[in-house]
Amino acid sequence: MKLILAQPRGFCAGVKRAIETVERALALFGPPIYVRHEIVHNTYVVGNLRAKGAVFIEDLDEVPSGSILIFSAHGVSRTIRQEAETRNLTLFDATCPLVTKVHAEVHRKRQEGHDVIVIGHKGHPEVEGTLGQSGTGMHLVSHIDDIDQVSVPDPDKVAYVSQTTLSVDDTATIIDALKKRWPKISHPPKSDICYATTNRQEAVRQLAGQTGLILVVGSANSSNSNRLREMAERNGAEAHMVDNASQIQPAWLAGHECIGITAGASAPEILVQEIVDLLAGYGYNEVSEQEGMLETISFGLPKGLRASSPSGNGR
Repeated sequence: MKLILAQPRGFCAGVKRAIETVERALALFGPPIYVRHEIVHNTYVVGNLRAKGAVFIEDLDEVPSGSILIFSAHGVSRTIRQEAETRNLTLFDATCPLVTKVHAEVHRKRQEGHDVIVIGHKGHPEVEGTLGQSGTGMHLVSHIDDIDQVSVPDPDKVAYVSQTTLSVDDTATIIDALKKRWPKISHPPKSDICYATTNRQEAVRQLAGQTGLILVVGSANSSNSNRLREMAERNGAEAHMVDNASQIQPAWLAGHECIGITAGASAPEILVQEIVDLLAGYGYNEVSEQEGMLETISFGLPKGLRASSPSGNGR
Protein backbone atom coordinates (compact mmCIF):
# COMPACT_ATOMS: atom_id res chain seq x y z
CA MET A 1 0.00 0.00 0.00
CA LYS A 2 1.13 3.52 -0.81
CA LEU A 3 1.69 6.91 0.76
CA ILE A 4 2.07 10.06 -1.33
CA LEU A 5 3.64 13.08 0.36
CA ALA A 6 2.47 16.45 -0.96
CA GLN A 7 5.05 18.77 -2.43
CA PRO A 8 5.33 21.43 -1.17
CA ARG A 9 4.24 20.88 2.43
CA GLY A 10 5.14 22.10 5.88
CA PHE A 11 7.12 25.15 6.92
CA CYS A 12 7.05 28.26 4.75
CA ALA A 13 9.72 30.98 4.81
CA GLY A 14 7.73 33.20 7.17
CA VAL A 15 7.25 30.41 9.70
CA LYS A 16 10.93 29.42 9.55
CA ARG A 17 11.91 33.04 10.16
CA ALA A 18 9.53 33.40 13.10
CA ILE A 19 10.72 30.23 14.84
CA GLU A 20 14.38 31.09 14.20
CA THR A 21 13.74 34.56 15.65
CA VAL A 22 12.65 33.07 18.98
CA GLU A 23 15.40 30.44 18.99
CA ARG A 24 18.04 33.04 18.18
CA ALA A 25 16.83 35.38 20.91
CA LEU A 26 16.90 32.52 23.42
CA ALA A 27 20.45 31.63 22.37
CA LEU A 28 21.71 35.22 22.58
CA PHE A 29 19.87 36.52 25.63
CA GLY A 30 18.73 33.41 27.48
CA PRO A 31 15.24 32.77 28.86
CA PRO A 32 12.70 34.05 29.44
CA ILE A 33 11.89 35.49 26.03
CA TYR A 34 8.34 36.85 25.81
CA VAL A 35 6.28 36.34 22.64
CA ARG A 36 2.99 38.07 21.98
CA HIS A 37 0.56 35.37 20.88
CA GLU A 38 1.68 31.93 19.69
CA ILE A 39 4.67 32.53 17.41
CA VAL A 40 2.94 30.31 14.82
CA HIS A 41 -0.22 28.21 15.14
CA ASN A 42 1.23 24.79 15.87
CA THR A 43 1.01 22.95 19.18
CA TYR A 44 4.29 21.07 18.73
CA VAL A 45 6.28 24.18 17.81
CA VAL A 46 4.85 26.28 20.63
CA GLY A 47 5.40 23.51 23.18
CA ASN A 48 8.99 23.03 22.05
CA LEU A 49 9.78 26.73 22.33
CA ARG A 50 8.01 26.98 25.68
CA ALA A 51 10.22 24.18 27.00
CA LYS A 52 13.27 26.20 25.94
CA GLY A 53 12.12 29.28 27.83
CA ALA A 54 9.72 31.19 25.57
CA VAL A 55 6.74 32.71 27.39
CA PHE A 56 3.65 33.27 25.24
CA ILE A 57 1.43 36.15 26.33
CA GLU A 58 -1.56 38.09 25.00
CA ASP A 59 -1.51 41.18 27.24
CA LEU A 60 1.58 43.40 27.27
CA ASP A 61 1.05 43.91 31.00
CA GLU A 62 2.29 40.34 31.41
CA VAL A 63 5.76 41.38 30.20
CA PRO A 64 8.10 42.69 32.95
CA SER A 65 9.98 45.92 32.33
CA GLY A 66 13.38 45.36 30.75
CA SER A 67 12.35 42.12 29.06
CA ILE A 68 12.67 41.00 25.46
CA LEU A 69 9.41 40.84 23.50
CA ILE A 70 8.84 39.27 20.09
CA PHE A 71 5.81 39.92 17.89
CA SER A 72 4.45 36.72 16.34
CA ALA A 73 4.40 35.89 12.64
CA HIS A 74 0.77 37.09 12.43
CA GLY A 75 1.63 40.75 13.07
CA VAL A 76 0.10 43.24 15.49
CA SER A 77 -2.05 46.36 15.37
CA ARG A 78 -0.47 49.80 15.44
CA THR A 79 -1.88 50.30 18.93
CA ILE A 80 -0.09 47.22 20.26
CA ARG A 81 3.13 48.23 18.53
CA GLN A 82 2.97 51.77 19.89
CA GLU A 83 2.20 50.54 23.40
CA ALA A 84 5.15 48.15 23.31
CA GLU A 85 7.47 50.89 22.07
CA THR A 86 6.61 53.06 25.10
CA ARG A 87 7.69 50.29 27.48
CA ASN A 88 11.24 49.51 28.61
CA LEU A 89 11.41 46.46 26.32
CA THR A 90 13.76 45.14 23.67
CA LEU A 91 11.54 44.45 20.66
CA PHE A 92 12.01 42.02 17.80
CA ASP A 93 9.41 41.75 15.05
CA ALA A 94 8.81 38.24 13.68
CA THR A 95 5.83 39.37 11.56
CA CYS A 96 5.92 37.53 8.23
CA PRO A 97 7.17 39.98 5.58
CA LEU A 98 4.18 39.07 3.43
CA VAL A 99 1.85 40.19 6.23
CA THR A 100 3.91 43.36 6.60
CA LYS A 101 3.32 43.96 2.89
CA VAL A 102 -0.45 43.87 3.52
CA HIS A 103 -0.06 46.34 6.40
CA ALA A 104 1.88 48.69 4.13
CA GLU A 105 -0.86 48.48 1.51
CA VAL A 106 -3.49 49.37 4.13
CA HIS A 107 -1.43 52.36 5.27
CA ARG A 108 -0.97 53.58 1.71
CA LYS A 109 -4.65 53.27 0.82
CA ARG A 110 -5.77 55.01 3.99
CA GLN A 111 -3.40 57.87 3.25
CA GLU A 112 -5.02 58.13 -0.19
CA GLY A 113 -8.43 58.37 1.47
CA HIS A 114 -9.72 54.88 0.67
CA ASP A 115 -11.88 52.83 2.97
CA VAL A 116 -10.27 49.39 3.17
CA ILE A 117 -12.10 46.06 3.06
CA VAL A 118 -10.19 43.29 4.84
CA ILE A 119 -11.13 39.82 3.60
CA GLY A 120 -10.45 37.40 6.42
CA HIS A 121 -11.64 35.37 9.39
CA LYS A 122 -13.01 37.32 12.33
CA GLY A 123 -10.85 37.01 15.41
CA HIS A 124 -7.79 35.61 13.65
CA PRO A 125 -4.68 37.42 14.98
CA GLU A 126 -3.45 38.29 11.49
CA VAL A 127 -6.81 39.87 10.66
CA GLU A 128 -6.91 41.73 13.97
CA GLY A 129 -3.47 43.11 13.26
CA THR A 130 -4.43 44.20 9.75
CA LEU A 131 -7.67 45.83 10.89
CA GLY A 132 -5.63 47.63 13.53
CA GLN A 133 -3.40 49.38 11.02
CA SER A 134 -5.89 52.25 10.98
CA GLY A 135 -8.29 53.54 13.60
CA THR A 136 -10.96 54.35 11.01
CA GLY A 137 -12.09 53.32 7.56
CA MET A 138 -11.55 49.59 8.05
CA HIS A 139 -14.20 46.93 7.30
CA LEU A 140 -14.08 43.16 7.77
CA VAL A 141 -15.66 40.81 5.23
CA SER A 142 -15.56 37.12 6.07
CA HIS A 143 -18.37 35.94 3.80
CA ILE A 144 -20.15 37.28 0.75
CA ASP A 145 -23.18 38.09 2.90
CA ASP A 146 -21.05 40.54 4.90
CA ILE A 147 -20.59 42.80 1.88
CA ASP A 148 -24.14 44.14 2.05
CA GLN A 149 -23.49 45.28 5.62
CA VAL A 150 -20.54 47.50 4.64
CA SER A 151 -21.20 51.21 4.21
CA VAL A 152 -18.54 53.57 2.85
CA PRO A 153 -18.67 57.35 2.37
CA ASP A 154 -17.30 57.30 -1.20
CA PRO A 155 -17.94 54.26 -3.42
CA ASP A 156 -15.13 55.39 -5.72
CA LYS A 157 -12.58 55.30 -2.89
CA VAL A 158 -12.63 51.67 -1.74
CA ALA A 159 -9.78 49.16 -1.65
CA TYR A 160 -9.42 45.59 -0.46
CA VAL A 161 -6.69 43.44 1.08
CA SER A 162 -6.89 39.88 2.35
CA GLN A 163 -5.58 37.55 5.00
CA THR A 164 -2.58 35.68 3.63
CA THR A 165 -3.80 32.17 4.53
CA LEU A 166 -7.26 32.07 2.98
CA SER A 167 -8.76 29.66 0.47
CA VAL A 168 -7.73 30.84 -2.97
CA ASP A 169 -11.09 29.81 -4.46
CA ASP A 170 -13.27 31.31 -1.72
CA THR A 171 -11.36 34.58 -1.77
CA ALA A 172 -11.74 34.87 -5.54
CA THR A 173 -15.50 34.52 -5.14
CA ILE A 174 -15.60 37.29 -2.53
CA ILE A 175 -13.40 39.55 -4.68
CA ASP A 176 -15.78 39.11 -7.64
CA ALA A 177 -18.67 40.15 -5.38
CA LEU A 178 -16.73 43.19 -4.12
CA LYS A 179 -16.11 44.30 -7.70
CA LYS A 180 -19.80 44.07 -8.48
CA ARG A 181 -20.64 46.19 -5.42
CA TRP A 182 -17.87 48.75 -6.05
CA PRO A 183 -16.77 48.63 -9.71
CA LYS A 184 -13.87 51.01 -9.06
CA ILE A 185 -12.53 49.11 -6.04
CA SER A 186 -8.74 49.18 -5.81
CA HIS A 187 -6.85 45.90 -5.57
CA PRO A 188 -3.35 45.06 -4.29
CA PRO A 189 -0.54 45.00 -6.88
CA LYS A 190 -0.50 41.21 -6.49
CA SER A 191 -2.57 38.72 -4.50
CA ASP A 192 -2.22 39.00 -0.72
CA ILE A 193 -2.65 35.24 -0.35
CA CYS A 194 0.93 34.13 0.13
CA TYR A 195 2.89 31.89 -2.19
CA ALA A 196 3.04 29.09 0.39
CA THR A 197 -0.73 29.02 0.89
CA THR A 198 -1.31 28.98 -2.87
CA ASN A 199 1.29 26.29 -3.53
CA ARG A 200 0.07 23.99 -0.76
CA GLN A 201 -3.55 24.28 -1.82
CA GLU A 202 -2.66 23.49 -5.43
CA ALA A 203 -0.63 20.47 -4.31
CA VAL A 204 -3.62 19.15 -2.35
CA ARG A 205 -5.94 19.79 -5.30
CA GLN A 206 -3.70 17.54 -7.41
CA LEU A 207 -3.24 15.00 -4.62
CA ALA A 208 -7.00 14.58 -4.32
CA GLY A 209 -6.99 13.27 -7.87
CA GLN A 210 -4.62 10.48 -6.87
CA THR A 211 -6.02 9.27 -3.55
CA GLY A 212 -9.34 9.10 -1.73
CA LEU A 213 -7.90 9.92 1.72
CA ILE A 214 -5.70 12.86 2.67
CA LEU A 215 -4.25 13.46 6.12
CA VAL A 216 -3.44 17.10 6.88
CA VAL A 217 -0.88 17.72 9.61
CA GLY A 218 -1.78 20.91 11.43
CA SER A 219 -3.21 22.34 14.63
CA ALA A 220 -6.89 23.21 14.93
CA ASN A 221 -6.20 26.96 15.10
CA SER A 222 -4.06 26.98 11.96
CA SER A 223 -5.97 28.78 9.21
CA ASN A 224 -3.87 27.51 6.33
CA SER A 225 -4.08 23.90 7.59
CA ASN A 226 -7.87 24.10 7.77
CA ARG A 227 -7.94 25.42 4.22
CA LEU A 228 -5.93 22.39 3.06
CA ARG A 229 -8.48 20.05 4.61
CA GLU A 230 -11.28 21.96 2.91
CA MET A 231 -9.45 21.87 -0.42
CA ALA A 232 -9.08 18.09 -0.19
CA GLU A 233 -12.76 17.63 0.61
CA ARG A 234 -13.84 20.05 -2.10
CA ASN A 235 -11.96 17.95 -4.63
CA GLY A 236 -13.56 14.67 -3.62
CA ALA A 237 -11.18 13.22 -1.04
CA GLU A 238 -11.94 12.24 2.52
CA ALA A 239 -9.75 14.44 4.72
CA HIS A 240 -8.75 14.57 8.37
CA MET A 241 -6.60 17.15 10.13
CA VAL A 242 -4.36 15.87 12.93
CA ASP A 243 -1.87 17.49 15.27
CA ASN A 244 0.25 14.35 15.35
CA ALA A 245 0.29 10.62 14.61
CA SER A 246 -1.50 9.69 17.85
CA GLN A 247 -4.71 11.30 16.57
CA ILE A 248 -5.04 9.04 13.54
CA GLN A 249 -7.95 6.63 13.85
CA PRO A 250 -7.42 3.20 12.25
CA ALA A 251 -11.01 3.24 10.95
CA TRP A 252 -10.06 6.10 8.60
CA LEU A 253 -7.67 3.80 6.73
CA ALA A 254 -10.22 1.12 5.86
CA GLY A 255 -10.57 0.62 2.11
CA HIS A 256 -7.74 3.00 1.18
CA GLU A 257 -4.82 1.46 -0.70
CA CYS A 258 -3.24 4.87 -1.18
CA ILE A 259 -3.14 7.77 1.30
CA GLY A 260 -1.98 11.33 0.73
CA ILE A 261 -0.23 13.35 3.43
CA THR A 262 0.32 17.09 3.56
CA ALA A 263 1.21 19.60 6.27
CA GLY A 264 0.21 23.17 6.93
CA ALA A 265 2.79 25.94 6.68
CA SER A 266 3.30 25.95 10.46
CA ALA A 267 3.67 22.16 10.87
CA PRO A 268 7.20 20.70 11.14
CA GLU A 269 8.38 17.81 8.98
CA ILE A 270 9.10 15.65 12.04
CA LEU A 271 5.32 15.27 12.53
CA VAL A 272 4.90 14.07 8.93
CA GLN A 273 7.64 11.50 9.37
CA GLU A 274 6.06 10.21 12.58
CA ILE A 275 2.85 9.60 10.62
CA VAL A 276 4.78 7.84 7.86
CA ASP A 277 6.37 5.57 10.50
CA LEU A 278 3.00 4.86 12.11
CA LEU A 279 1.33 3.99 8.81
CA ALA A 280 4.19 1.66 7.91
CA GLY A 281 2.88 -0.51 10.73
CA TYR A 282 -0.42 -0.75 8.86
CA GLY A 283 1.31 -1.90 5.67
CA TYR A 284 1.80 1.46 3.94
CA ASN A 285 5.42 0.79 3.03
CA GLU A 286 5.64 2.38 -0.42
CA VAL A 287 6.33 6.09 0.08
CA SER A 288 6.71 8.60 -2.75
CA GLU A 289 6.78 12.37 -2.99
CA GLN A 290 4.47 14.25 -5.30
CA GLU A 291 6.00 16.32 -8.05
CA GLY A 292 5.39 19.94 -7.23
CA MET A 293 6.66 23.45 -6.76
CA LEU A 294 10.13 23.72 -5.23
CA GLU A 295 10.15 26.70 -2.87
CA THR A 296 13.42 28.62 -2.51
CA ILE A 297 12.19 31.81 -0.79
CA SER A 298 13.83 32.77 2.49
CA PHE A 299 13.59 35.79 4.81
CA GLY A 300 16.36 37.22 6.95
CA LEU A 301 16.09 37.51 10.73
CA PRO A 302 15.14 40.83 12.34
CA LYS A 303 17.92 43.35 12.79
CA GLY A 304 19.77 42.71 16.04
CA LEU A 305 19.49 38.92 15.78
CA ARG A 306 21.66 38.50 12.71
CA ALA A 307 24.96 39.33 14.40
CA SER A 308 26.81 37.08 16.81
CA SER A 309 26.51 39.53 19.71
CA PRO A 310 23.30 40.58 21.50
CA SER A 311 22.71 44.14 20.33
CA GLY A 312 18.90 44.34 20.21
CA ASN A 313 17.00 46.66 17.92
CA GLY A 314 15.77 49.29 20.30
CA ARG A 315 14.26 49.56 23.71
